[in-house]
Amino acid sequence: MSAIFPSEEWLKGLEEKLNSDEHYAEIAKNWEGDLFFNIEPEGNLKEPLTFYLDLWHGKCRKVDYNPAASAYPNTAFKLSATYNNITAVLTGKLNPMTAMMTMKLKVNGSMAYMMRNVPTVLDFVRVAQEVTKEIV
Repeated sequence: MSAIFPSEEWLKGLEEKLNSDEHYAEIAKNWEGDLFFNIEPEGNLKEPLTFYLDLWHGKCRKVDYNPAASAYPNTAFKLSATYNNITAVLTGKLNPMTAMMTMKLKVNGSMAYMMRNVPTVLDFVRVAQEVTKEIV
């Protein structure tokens, strides 16, 4: 399934793909941590957008489209990026690790854990790229 980013359909498609992708399941089998994304308005995105993913041992247990940050106060990782930077990652124009190191993708959480799990991070991005049909 592929969908237009950003949309609730895209996030549900990502959840389905994460839960059905055998390669991701193997790579992420030891991952323990949920993600809260904050997309800052830029370009075609006029309002801030958020989404939440609960990732645990190679599965996505829950997604939430555009929740308030207060809905998930103890999230392991809070990520923020401008709309143009996140879409550059989703289209393969910007490497996710480069985005983190250059602060184009800001990470609040254990950077040491993230760095120990680079293959999981990269495969998560691969799956997200496969789900992304079109950028609005």
